[in-house]
Amino acid sequence: MKRRQFITGTAASLLTACQDYSSWFDLPPWLPITVLKPAMQQGHYLRHLKQLPVAQGERRIGTLIIGSGIAGLTAAWRLQQQGYQDFLLLMGGERFGNANAGQWQDVAYPRGGHYLPLPTLESTHIREMLAAWKIIEKDPFSLKPTYDELSLVHAPDERILINQQWHEGLLAHPDKNSQSQQQRFFQLMNDYQQQRGNDGKPVFTIPLASCSMDDTWRALDKLTFAQWLKQQGFNDAALGWYVDYACKDDYGLDSQQISAWAGIHYFASRHGLAANASDNTVLTWPEGLQHLAAKMLPRQQQLVNGFALNIQEQKDGVNVLYLDTTSNKVFNIKAQQVICATPLHVTKHLLPQLKGDGINWQHDMPVHAPWLVSNFYVDKFPQELKGNDLAWDNVVYGSPHLGYVVATHQWLRAAKPQYTVFTAYHAFNSASTATRQWLSTATTSELLDLGIADLKTAYGTQLWISVKGVELCVRGHAMAAPTVGFLNNKSRHYLQQADGRILFAHSDLSGYSIFEEAAWWGWQAANKVVS
Repeated sequence: MKRRQFITGTAASLLTACQDYSSWFDLPPWLPITVLKPAMQQGHYLRHLKQLPVAQGERRIGTLIIGSGIAGLTAAWRLQQQGYQDFLLLMGGERFGNANAGQWQDVAYPRGGHYLPLPTLESTHIREMLAAWKIIEKDPFSLKPTYDELSLVHAPDERILINQQWHEGLLAHPDKNSQSQQQRFFQLMNDYQQQRGNDGKPVFTIPLASCSMDDTWRALDKLTFAQWLKQQGFNDAALGWYVDYACKDDYGLDSQQISAWAGIHYFASRHGLAANASDNTVLTWPEGLQHLAAKMLPRQQQLVNGFALNIQEQKDGVNVLYLDTTSNKVFNIKAQQVICATPLHVTKHLLPQLKGDGINWQHDMPVHAPWLVSNFYVDKFPQELKGNDLAWDNVVYGSPHLGYVVATHQWLRAAKPQYTVFTAYHAFNSASTATRQWLSTATTSELLDLGIADLKTAYGTQLWISVKGVELCVRGHAMAAPTVGFLNNKSRHYLQQADGRILFAHSDLSGYSIFEEAAWWGWQAANKVVS
């Protein structure tokens, strides 16, 4: 069976299915399926650019921020907070980056990050922002702030499918040995939360810059997480699956590839508390992290639609050549300072002169793991298997995928809505060039098979009775993965310390991709500009 439909391309590289769905004999032939490949076209253009085009005009500004992901937006918000308005924000290939969201009918849904853990005591930058937006309502810098009830994830928040029955939580407990190992593991992680290094700093916290530099603890970065688990006698299959699920959820790779320090950090660094919520609660919204990103967007006159092609520091400032996506013309912006808030695999093309200047891209480029985020537009909730009711986060035990979240879960209405969007996540567990090449040429049916796998397990073919459309979002460089040795990345440290006309801000500077780290570097860059 084939379906043909044409949709014109956009900057987000909209593609439409025209594939053989013979394995899905019950798939409605009229079902609209859209594939997004945000910023892929621009990234490939930049990578293959041999000769810079000539600028057709120039404008001047005090500070130019390149990139509208969380780091760039935080820099803009922090500048405004301190009364600095002489800046522009060059939006880049995708507004809000991995925090971007979509909408179907009146349902907003995430195309990337969808939650924020309660911020640690050390994450003062996050607490200050959340307080400014009234998400923290009281005592923002105390041990237990009071949070907006609408932002705290509502119950039921998690469930796991085991042998065709739903259970509460995300852990399987097949036998007493499994329960014993899990208890020992989480007790050890709880103990690590309290540990401080010989410099008095917490060993595991967020942001990374606040963690101890104690070499005894940092030696964990020489092992994979899987090696450390084996050394500690953790061999339970259920625990191993859960640990891999957690690593892929935050890092895109499993415990066989992730640094032991980073693996422990996932479990031991999230010790934020709330006066009005239980431990390990998260903040979430239907549109995911775009809810926060949109609050940081500057005024319209400070936004420039386009993406950078080259950055050159001069004696009298910094020249940034960019392609204006509104006019499709090339212009130059001369700024006194630039905050380069792009992922490092983009930065190396914008600033080729950095090569050899304290930078070793070939050795120190962070590993970037690809993702697939699939959104299914559902006009009627499908029938559930026995066990626990539909939750915010729904995971299939033993699956290599990462389950799905429900966009309308946070809606507070007298009656449950009849429609929703299911957002399914898949980390490819590989950062190889071959994986990204496959992604660039994969058919819609191949992507759909990955995106729908957990939903198919949960609902079977009845799902197609309810689904009215599908959006598949391919992210070839979705997140930096903290592999063995990531803590001692010299090039990253060099960029962190930059204090001249060109500053850097991106979660890649931390070596792993979460909102708090991206915001931290945006915050630091803005402070340098103002000072």
